[in-house]
Amino acid sequence: MNSDGLIYLDNAATTPMCDEAAEALSEALAPAFYNPSAKYRESASVSERISIDRAAVRSALGGSLGEVYFNSGGTEGNNTVLFGAKGRKGSRIIIGEGEHDSVYAPAMELKNSGYDVCLAPIDKDGSVNFDKFKQLLNNNVSLVSIMHVSNETGAINDIAKFVRATKRVAPGAIFHSDGVQAFLKTPLSVAALDVDAYTVAAHKIHGPKGIGALYVKRGSKIKPLILGGGQESGFRSGTESSPLIHSFAAATQAGSVNFAANYSKIHGYREYFVQKLKQTVPDVAIITQLENSVPNILSVAFANVRGEVLLHALEEDGILVGTGSACASHHESRFKKLFGLDDEHIEGVIRFSFSHLNDIREVDRVIERIKAHTDRLAKTMRQ
Repeated sequence: MNSDGLIYLDNAATTPMCDEAAEALSEALAPAFYNPSAKYRESASVSERISIDRAAVRSALGGSLGEVYFNSGGTEGNNTVLFGAKGRKGSRIIIGEGEHDSVYAPAMELKNSGYDVCLAPIDKDGSVNFDKFKQLLNNNVSLVSIMHVSNETGAINDIAKFVRATKRVAPGAIFHSDGVQAFLKTPLSVAALDVDAYTVAAHKIHGPKGIGALYVKRGSKIKPLILGGGQESGFRSGTESSPLIHSFAAATQAGSVNFAANYSKIHGYREYFVQKLKQTVPDVAIITQLENSVPNILSVAFANVRGEVLLHALEEDGILVGTGSACASHHESRFKKLFGLDDEHIEGVIRFSFSHLNDIREVDRVIERIKAHTDRLAKTMRQ
């Protein structure tokens, strides 16, 4: 429970800033107002600190084979790769069927522009079906984008296996992975994955909003999306937000140092949550495959209940949950039909997402309120 008395279970949408990130942001705001690109000593000091922060993020990513470029976040990073590595018109682009809208929407734009865009089917747990993916590969593939972790279910894709399969058939293809939901949630080395590009965002790891990064492997041909003054070694123009970068690096370092402890705490929280949910709420469908997912995400479907109605009922109790990607909240989620749910469950999808700031003592209260609301709402729907 946070300081406002709320139980926040929508951490896949965004996370509260950690103390380390907040302190770094505060201390950097005043002295870091200098433009890092200017020629005087004060600016050089800001530029040097950005280099140190860049090294910290690159180290946490395991990105020794490439460089990290700071940007505004996950959406910009994904758009940069989709539009900057699209290849020649008519070439094949493969994305996962369950990709975040910041990959899916650019891919559909490219399809309308004459590219052969293919969707790799996902299984009911939200992971990309590897065998069906392989059937889409040919030597005309220029770009592949498969998310590392599903933002809807937490399912983990074996990205290294997808990369190997792609490079065997289309050696020149760029392989990108949206790692926004994976970074500091599962063990990670982008060098081991052998991806050409990898997207992360600070606000998913208890850092500030408005800052993220794109890892690019050396030699990967990706054109800049934003042109101008040539900042970020010419890859992303625009004056760098040095305070946000410093805060992002602080959140990254805190998450790296505490990774094992945070992972264990969140895993235990979810285990207890699932146990109590199954014991208390009848006919609940667990969408997330617990054995192959990050521990902080749990998607379930309740019978004869509308997810959005349940969300608002829990909100009245001071419990905040999600129904899927916050970026897609303005329209009907295109993922519901992909989960293979029956008619009783398809409207009742809720995504719970946890962080190390959650207290396991919250669980009984949350489950008790879910039970009360689902009983009432299901009865209403049956009338």
